[in-house]
Amino acid sequence: MTLADLKPGQSAHIKHIDTSKPGVIRLMVLGLIEGAVVRSEHAAIGGDPLEISLFGASISVRKQQAAFFEIVLEPLCD
Repeated sequence: MTLADLKPGQSAHIKHIDTSKPGVIRLMVLGLIEGAVVRSEHAAIGGDPLEISLFGASISVRKQQAAFFEIVLEPLCD
């Protein structure tokens, strides 16, 4: 599963990043790093870009680039 597959309201942690793709390093500088917990907040009309929150901030990520971030869903907490 990748960051592009995350539905609004779901949380996950980043397991692996394909750093060979263009633009990925820029997103890593913004905090999308292995082990980071991310939450999908919203998606634009048509589903692209995605709004992702992490470390108390929100960023927008295109689905094409989000597909380079492999994730594992976080268990639901009550």
